[in-house]
Amino acid sequence: MKKGTAKQASVCLKEEADADFGSKLKGGTSNAERRTPNVELKRGNAETGGGVRFDLEERLLDYAVRIIRLVDALPATKAGRHVADQLLRCGTSPLANHGELQGAESRRDFIHKLGICLKEIREAQRWLRLIHRVPLLAPAKISPLLTETDALIRIFVRSVRTAEKNR
Repeated sequence: MKKGTAKQASVCLKEEADADFGSKLKGGTSNAERRTPNVELKRGNAETGGGVRFDLEERLLDYAVRIIRLVDALPATKAGRHVADQLLRCGTSPLANHGELQGAESRRDFIHKLGICLKEIREAQRWLRLIHRVPLLAPAKISPLLTETDALIRIFVRSVRTAEKNR
């Protein structure tokens, strides 16, 4: 076997893996049914040479959509309406605040806006836990959203720490 042939074969395998993993992220597989936690995305990055990353803005958009759908499913009781209003505000605001932080005027402003996103997601987590505890909805409808909320909190905590360290 020639030296170039083995290298070409490994490049082809890497390209196939990149294409396969990339299609999974773009919705080519069951990713719509089962959200991919960050840990799996990071493993995927290592396997594919680090070229594939998740899009946080897209993830926050999906999160806001899921919050809106959950709010629409809450009962029309006094408690349901109160929780729905609060959750709708704090569950959708990280998307808008993330857009604001992309246009931050300074490093300090950037860190501040990251902190606002984190604060809102933590508030959403508390409302979701309340919905789960009461229960205002079936736990099966809330658990996946709580998992995504935990993942987003971890992302923003890490982002704040990194931004402060790089200040």
